[in-house]
Amino acid sequence: MVRVITGLRRPKDTRLGVDVAGQVEAVGRNVTQFKPGDAVFGTCKGAFAEYACAPESALVVRPDNVTFEQAASVPIAAITALQGLRLGGLGDKGQIQAKHKVLINGASGGVGTFAVQIAKSFGADVTGVCSTKNVDMVRSIGAKQVFDYTREDFTKSGQSYDQRYDLILDCVGNHSLLAHRRALNPNGVCVVAGAKGLWDFLTHALAAPVLSRLVSQKFVTFIAKLNKEDLTMMRELMATGKVTPVIDRRYSLSEVPEAIRYLEKRHARGKVVITLE
Repeated sequence: MVRVITGLRRPKDTRLGVDVAGQVEAVGRNVTQFKPGDAVFGTCKGAFAEYACAPESALVVRPDNVTFEQAASVPIAAITALQGLRLGGLGDKGQIQAKHKVLINGASGGVGTFAVQIAKSFGADVTGVCSTKNVDMVRSIGAKQVFDYTREDFTKSGQSYDQRYDLILDCVGNHSLLAHRRALNPNGVCVVAGAKGLWDFLTHALAAPVLSRLVSQKFVTFIAKLNKEDLTMMRELMATGKVTPVIDRRYSLSEVPEAIRYLEKRHARGKVVITLE
């Protein structure tokens, strides 16, 4: 199914990489927001390169307190977290409010580390789910409580109303929607933003609207829609120190294949970035 869009026998576009950060080298004649020398971050095609081309609408100015490496780790993962959590706005599904109890499944991953910090900045009571080695890190970035999934299943812990959540952001997709329902408040929302594979994501996408009609809770799947407004908001959250990107590993441009292989193991702690010598 994916190959119909991206290329049957080989990828139509072989330029890898979407998230980008760097210094503006040149601008088109109609560009008004940037000039050569500006430090920017955002999205483009072919980010794994010494030079990349991006539309003006896909970039914002990098905050002074953020490195290029940190800025490059932000766009897709952070906007996915933001749109899944925030109340209101195009593409925003999770109806987060101050003092809401929010659970992030996959809290130590690329999307999860941003989600924990963003939810905390909105005043939510945040719980994270991760492996043993990442418990302290997830707690350090803002989670009030952390489930070690190797020892405890959060979907089986909500026996009382006080132990259930107003919002679950699932960045992993390793539980069924019915399992999530056990951990939700009667009017809670479950947002699925990740899955173990395409088939799992499609299964959730088909089941979510059906289940939502049958029960009091709401279940949705979503894919982030990149836009300048949300990218600007992430810039402001970083500039004020409310969000700090978590970087696991750094690879050089010549080590991109190795970096991709590491990501495919699905155990990255935060983000993996490509740097230029």
